[in-house]
Amino acid sequence: QVQLVESGGGLVQAGGSLRLSCTASGRTVSTYIMAWFRQAPGNEREFVASATRSMLSTNYADSVKGRFTISRDNTKNTVHLQMNTLEPDDTAVYYCAATGRIMTRRPTIGDCDYWGQGTQVTVSS
Repeated sequence: QVQLVESGGGLVQAGGSLRLSCTASGRTVSTYIMAWFRQAPGNEREFVASATRSMLSTNYADSVKGRFTISRDNTKNTVHLQMNTLEPDDTAVYYCAATGRIMTRRPTIGDCDYWGQGTQVTVSS
């Protein structure tokens, strides 16, 4: 049984910062590629960021490069997403995901074996 639980979402003004966290159950999860996706109302779920266990391979969506940073604490089976210089277009439900597949490319929705319930991020003007 593997469960992902997100936290850290909330309301912030444009230009502000938030730090999302995702804690995964099971020690095996620490070997998985972890990723963040987001979905705004009326939009498709889209990739945000991902990282391998070693953090030697990371991927970011073009829209968040230079503003968001993904990190991992493998001893705690936790992945974080530091979000800086937030913009109203960043408003969405953010989902944590994990895949046991081995890859260097960014994972797709179909690649992910486990998903969290999501946490709401709202950025006001």
